[in-house]
Amino acid sequence: MHKIIFLSVFLIFTFCNAQESNSKDYKDASLSIDERVEALLPKLSLEEKVAQMRIFHANIGVKHDEKGRLKLSEKVIKKLKLGIAGIKNPAEHVDAVTAAKLNNELQKYIIEHNRWGIPALFVTESYNGVDAEGCTKFGRPIASAASFNPELVQKQWDIVGREARLRGMHMCHSPEADLVRDPRFGRMSEAFGEDTYLTTQMVTSAVKGVQGNYEGLGNGTHIGAVAKHFAGYGQVLGGSNFAAIEISPRTLIDEVYPPFEAAVKDAKTLGIMASHGDLNGIASHGNPELLTGVLRDQWGFNGYVVSDSNDIARLFYFMNVAESPEAAAQMGLEAGIDIDLYAEDSYAYLPEMVKKNPELEKLIDRSVRRVLRTKFILGLFDNPYIDIKETKKGVRSKSSLELAKTSDLESIILLKNEKNTLPLNKNKGLKIALLGPLVKDNTKALFESVTGNAITYVAEKGFHLTDEKGGAPKLLERDENAIDKLVNTAKSADINILFLGGDEFTSKEAFFTHALGDRATIDPVGPQDELIEKIKALGKPVIVVLKHRRTLSINTIAEQADAILDTWDLSEFGDQSTAKIIFGEVSPSGKLPVTVPRSIGQIPFHYSMKEINYKKGYLFLEDGPIYPFGYGLSYANFEYSDIKISNSEITPNSEIEVSVKVTNTGSVKAKEVVQMYIKDEIGSVTRPDKELKGFEKIELNPGESKTVTFKITPKMLEFTGLKMKKVLEPGDYTVKVGTSSQEYLETTFKLKK
Repeated sequence: MHKIIFLSVFLIFTFCNAQESNSKDYKDASLSIDERVEALLPKLSLEEKVAQMRIFHANIGVKHDEKGRLKLSEKVIKKLKLGIAGIKNPAEHVDAVTAAKLNNELQKYIIEHNRWGIPALFVTESYNGVDAEGCTKFGRPIASAASFNPELVQKQWDIVGREARLRGMHMCHSPEADLVRDPRFGRMSEAFGEDTYLTTQMVTSAVKGVQGNYEGLGNGTHIGAVAKHFAGYGQVLGGSNFAAIEISPRTLIDEVYPPFEAAVKDAKTLGIMASHGDLNGIASHGNPELLTGVLRDQWGFNGYVVSDSNDIARLFYFMNVAESPEAAAQMGLEAGIDIDLYAEDSYAYLPEMVKKNPELEKLIDRSVRRVLRTKFILGLFDNPYIDIKETKKGVRSKSSLELAKTSDLESIILLKNEKNTLPLNKNKGLKIALLGPLVKDNTKALFESVTGNAITYVAEKGFHLTDEKGGAPKLLERDENAIDKLVNTAKSADINILFLGGDEFTSKEAFFTHALGDRATIDPVGPQDELIEKIKALGKPVIVVLKHRRTLSINTIAEQADAILDTWDLSEFGDQSTAKIIFGEVSPSGKLPVTVPRSIGQIPFHYSMKEINYKKGYLFLEDGPIYPFGYGLSYANFEYSDIKISNSEITPNSEIEVSVKVTNTGSVKAKEVVQMYIKDEIGSVTRPDKELKGFEKIELNPGESKTVTFKITPKMLEFTGLKMKKVLEPGDYTVKVGTSSQEYLETTFKLKK
């Protein structure tokens, strides 16, 4: 009798709760986000739910006519009848104001043409600022990482978030939390470098910036981040895009996962994108241990996971781990992929699959909740449109452009400066030749904007590196006439500045079909080494401005040049910023976010490898890198002294501090990146040679000193031990504080338990 009464009460309670949920209006902004999601979800048909799990690219038919009015293809119109999770890159090729108008019109159409008025997510990316016309163009992520200035990076990504939202965008398939340790890989410059700690600081700053410290999402001022590619991407075998990824479980936990974990826990990223590749034999898009076990169960991620383009379907036709397209869709769904990017042969099958396996709808509901939740967080149900007046005054503002210039100035790295070749005197009446394949059409004008009429310039590109065909560019034949012309131009100059390295055609993404972007060698392409040797032979000072998107083995350049400025890929003002550094308006303060190897044969070759990797070198090759991680010179001289540690012992429940005195003994005001590395002298498993655990960028006037202090915590000393669990082992540690990973003062401490 008691059981019958209890069951009756339970059923009444459940019915009342269901009635209450159904009675709530998802349009009621006074409800919590979760309440609004639960009020909306039951209303959707299965087909409408699946539509909220798909993103298509605007290039399938989201256009505008000659009068600027929205024009949709029949294919797009059909898709939007059910609603859609989102659209990638709408209005990317028009200015911000036009884009905002078109995206407002597109959003209005979407809301009015699906039953429940569900808005769509408009998605962009960010590699040089917002990837769209008319936005502020910043340097590539790896260039900004060279600044070693997380606060500056956060400001930069704050602009990205604001400018994207003002275009009508809502999500960004960026930043990359991958470690890039193989310069054969064409997408190297999209990430923040080889080091776990540096990448973690930069990714966290980028996510916080683009999301407006999370508060900007609901306020309508910023967009959501999608940290990618989870996990291990960028360390593909052979440096070849789409190749397998083999990383030991210990390295994954200790080195690869932390930037993603910080993006989730500290920065609250709204999204995560899975990796193209497999991970130790398990395809990432079908890996529940990775996408659910690690990401959600361990880290508590509650945003959405999106596939990389077409990668769920590729579980069948490329990875060969699914028996059919339908099986691939089920694998992705069960693993935890919430949104299928682009494919027509994957989640499109889910409605028919549910008819055969109704249990799948529970997983569909799980994913749709995450997508709807994101849209409510962004405030799209309540404020789906952009105020055009704000767009007009908010994109490419003066402050944004100035920030791009500031970022450049802090990112340029001085690699070599023989006999103080730099800085040059802009009042000396010099004739300077700007030469080489990386000279741009506006390089001369940007240099003149810095020096005025005091310097006479002649600019000559000479030759291109490739035929500049987008899919699979080919190297050009050596042009002796072009080389002779450059050398003759150099003869009449007092100083020659060579613009060498690589460009967007020598380092790029290798798309799935008909496109190459990775390389089997990292030597500079074409006759660049020959060019510098011939111009150096003239006996005049040679300055190299190195532009590139992947690390290059610049042996000849490093030997021949009197001075080298490594600029990676800077903002739209990059050559102007470089000129300011060359003429001493600012002292360079960038540091290398990667190791520069002498040969591709040294790879893998990051500074934090296991100590045993350094036991032997190679026949006929000088030991060590050309330039080490963290390296970068200045026009000032910084003297490190008085390293002190607050306690020679640390326990699992205490912290200690290490300090060092840094003095500017030079004659100019300058910034320096003070770096702290820790070495575990004895471990139960083989340990890294050293690991970056802290850095601080300081600015000192001539003669000024500052004591820089770093905190050492037990967390910094943890690693994955013999039993694949995090351990804190007692023993001896060395802390190294200095100007790079190879030049430092050191002291020791013990961990006691």
